Amino acid sequence: MEINLNRVDYLQVGVTSQKTMRLLPASGRRATQKVAVADQDGVITCFGMKKGEPVPVFKSLPGPKISRLELGGALGTPKEKIFVAAGSEVRGFTKKGKQFLTFEANLAESIKAMYVSGADLFVCASYIYNHYCDCKDQDYYLSGDKICDIVCLPMTKLGQTTPVLACQDRVLRVLQGSELVYDIEVPGPPAVLEINNAKEGEIEDELLYGTTDGKLGLVQVTDTSPVYKWEVTNQKKRGGILCIDRFDITGDGVKEILVGRDDGTVEIYSLDSTNEPVIRFEHVLSESVTSIQGGCVGKDAFDEVLTATYTGWVTGLTSEPQQKEAGPGEEMKMSPETQNKIVALRTELEQLQVKVLQEREKYQQSAQSSTAISSVPAFSVNDKFTLCRDDASYSLTLEVQTAIDNVLLQSDVPIDLLDVDKNSAVVSFSGCDSEPNGNFLLATYRCQANTTRLELKVRSIEGQYGILQAYITPRLQPKTCQVRQHQIKPLSLHQRTHASEEHRPMNTLTLTGQFSFAEIHSWVVFCLPEVPEKTPAGDDVTFYFQNTFLDTQLQCTYR
Repeated sequence: MEINLNRVDYLQVGVTSQKTMRLLPASGRRATQKVAVADQDGVITCFGMKKGEPVPVFKSLPGPKISRLELGGALGTPKEKIFVAAGSEVRGFTKKGKQFLTFEANLAESIKAMYVSGADLFVCASYIYNHYCDCKDQDYYLSGDKICDIVCLPMTKLGQTTPVLACQDRVLRVLQGSELVYDIEVPGPPAVLEINNAKEGEIEDELLYGTTDGKLGLVQVTDTSPVYKWEVTNQKKRGGILCIDRFDITGDGVKEILVGRDDGTVEIYSLDSTNEPVIRFEHVLSESVTSIQGGCVGKDAFDEVLTATYTGWVTGLTSEPQQKEAGPGEEMKMSPETQNKIVALRTELEQLQVKVLQEREKYQQSAQSSTAISSVPAFSVNDKFTLCRDDASYSLTLEVQTAIDNVLLQSDVPIDLLDVDKNSAVVSFSGCDSEPNGNFLLATYRCQANTTRLELKVRSIEGQYGILQAYITPRLQPKTCQVRQHQIKPLSLHQRTHASEEHRPMNTLTLTGQFSFAEIHSWVVFCLPEVPEKTPAGDDVTFYFQNTFLDTQLQCTYR
């Protein structure tokens, strides 16, 4: 069965973080669902659809940036309560918008990931995992690398709720209480986890994971060791995976896998007769997809895939037909609902045009005034600098909440700019004095109209280190600019791996002296990428690396 979905834009909120949009459970069978979405302005918006228009249920007041939104409720009941993490605080709201919980986790850092199960609350800062039951401290774990996401397997053979942490060092850590049971090695830095509940009533002991380099995989968690089921490699060089959901969009009783990526790609996978994933549908949005959910929002009896993007657009890919075709001589009649919608949109457009002209005149008058002070407009920038294993290059992704005018790249270390197919910006190079000023690159990218996301590729030379700076100027008045800095390390083309091949011939360099464990770790952090800044716990540590350009190996052991 072919999947045909049509895009519908519902509404726009502020800039959103990863996993901050959820669908509340439907009140009746096939009834439309309400949508809860939180943004970086600290606002929670809950809305439903009525006659093709978004109708607000509640909207909270602005506050600290919201980093996660989860649904919860008593075990065995529908998950109707909304929980949000902002800073080190967790707040709970009913589906009507009444706040019933304010819990301060007393963490030194902001909460990065959260999971709610009944009376249990699991929160993670950069390196710290905490488990609370009825807001009382239960378990604690200090991770060896940054924690990106957390889920809990509710019914496992381990006999209790089993938290699993997705960590930056390409490992999923399975915990029991405050203890590490075992590590699950995955092929890339995991960004998102989702429980694989393919059919209702099955034991939930399988995890879907998505990595920052675009790989998707399924692994089963058992008592003592993981069982790897399958993995989808990123052959098409798509973006990293930010969100995953399971939903039966085809109506065959088996849930499909919904995937959202940071390059705007939305994918739907189903499993074939051999339980291998096959892609069934894909659609490309213009910005990164931060949240994805399957459900029924726009109209009864029409399922859809709902997405939230970085700039706050809540968009549906619905199974409801959005176009009607007529043969020769046939007459097309618009429904009164559609006619009213068109009239309302035209009126709104005219009002906006008048408002823009008024504000423009007002700005011109104040700009000529000697007493007026120009304020700098604030804008959010989402940037990523990642090493691509396939072509040994770095991908620099810049995403802004408004249209980008131009981006200036400056580097004090020699680098090559590579062509990117998706990039439609016009690049121009400026001459620079490399000797006295240490300027090796000055390049300007002028973007096309309405470009909010720019992807660049650079290749560095190992042994030379410095800083790559991106000056981002959006199409805003007055002209303003933000700078983003990215370190290019001496061994920049090395990537973390799980082990080295023992049979290869190796050269060994041994250093001994009056230096501490923390000092030598700081040297490794300075030289190599993907090493946690925090000094590892324990008396000794080993890191394995592979050169993406030459395929050589490096093993660092210190004690």
